[in-house]
Amino acid sequence: MTGPGAVRRGDAGAGPARRGAAGAGPAQPPTVALVGANGHGRWHRRAIAPLHAAGRVRLAGLVDVRPLDDEPAAPVPTGARTFTDHRAMLAAVRPDVVVVCTPPHTHLPIALDALAAGADLLLEKPPVPDLAEHRRLAAAAEDAGRAVQVGFQALGSAALADLTAALAAGRLGTVTAVATVAAWRRPDAYYARSPWAGRRSLDGRPALDGALANPLAHAVMQCLAVAEAVAGGPVRPARIEVERYRVRPIEVDDTAVLRVTPRTGPPVLAAVTLAGEEFIAGEVHVRGDLGRAVLEYPTDRLRLPGDPAPRAVPGRRGLLENLLDHRAAGTPLIAPLARTAPFTAIVAALRDAPEPTLLGGDLVRTEGDGPQRERVIRGVDAVLRHATGTGALPSESGVPWAVPPYRIELPDGEAPQR
Repeated sequence: MTGPGAVRRGDAGAGPARRGAAGAGPAQPPTVALVGANGHGRWHRRAIAPLHAAGRVRLAGLVDVRPLDDEPAAPVPTGARTFTDHRAMLAAVRPDVVVVCTPPHTHLPIALDALAAGADLLLEKPPVPDLAEHRRLAAAAEDAGRAVQVGFQALGSAALADLTAALAAGRLGTVTAVATVAAWRRPDAYYARSPWAGRRSLDGRPALDGALANPLAHAVMQCLAVAEAVAGGPVRPARIEVERYRVRPIEVDDTAVLRVTPRTGPPVLAAVTLAGEEFIAGEVHVRGDLGRAVLEYPTDRLRLPGDPAPRAVPGRRGLLENLLDHRAAGTPLIAPLARTAPFTAIVAALRDAPEPTLLGGDLVRTEGDGPQRERVIRGVDAVLRHATGTGALPSESGVPWAVPPYRIELPDGEAPQR
């Protein structure tokens, strides 16, 4: 697999067999299909709609196992066909680009089918559950000459670009640590939203619907992107340590502290919960010997050394638009599959880790009732902020409910080993 953003054979969609390619008659907008058009797929429908209206793409197919939910902001355009099976769609529509927004355990077979059909991919995160499948997907993309963009949309943030530019300019000096903290809440209904919600596996495949792998995956990936900027290339984890907790009878973490020790570059720590006290949107803290920076990644607010307060940095490059630019002109991808390999290594560690520790008793209180009941860990925000500020895991800081971490060592260039 080539490096982040590199143009591989066929990545710009310039082959004469591609519809709308140079030398193939009047240019037509590339066709796009969405696999998984309900649930979070509605967000993708809203992202595609203005591009379709502007004539930049033509939405040709939508796939879901259930009838399509209404989406007033993105009605199904005339001529777009609906399917319940992605293979039937690929055969009938032959799309240029396929957006895959299905449960994680279904990603690989759908992605392989789309690549074999000649489509470029925008694949939701997490792309696949382990490095072996990551390599298999990368090889399939290389063989097909197609591009794979992974759905880490926060990587297109202008605020992140400003932060990495400040690092390159030396404003923080030598970076010694990168960490993120986020405290969200999810009600009982969240874990009833789909058959794979809160599950470790489904149908014999890893589902991994935990806080680190799914809703707060962007926090982890933003940290990896910052560490990548410091190291000059994708993070190569040497050690992964994680403490995982849960406040419900689910199979995955809703609260976790993860620490990644890279072969080169600063350590990365993520302290997150879906059972928080006060809302913390998601902060990326970067410490250097000359100063500190904080990026609130969901809102694109950034505070650099010398700034009196956080400032909004508007502007995000959309991943689908970027993929279209890549096809047309070889513009580097924002979130190419190769860039997400460190995240896949983390997901693989979560897959292999023991069941998260169940917290309860007086430590956990509830708010609300019925499907909207929320569970809150007393004092969890302070625990997570302490981990973010010190780089220490809760079990290393005397937190009474903490348990020793699951730890793996990764041989250089190899899949995780216990």
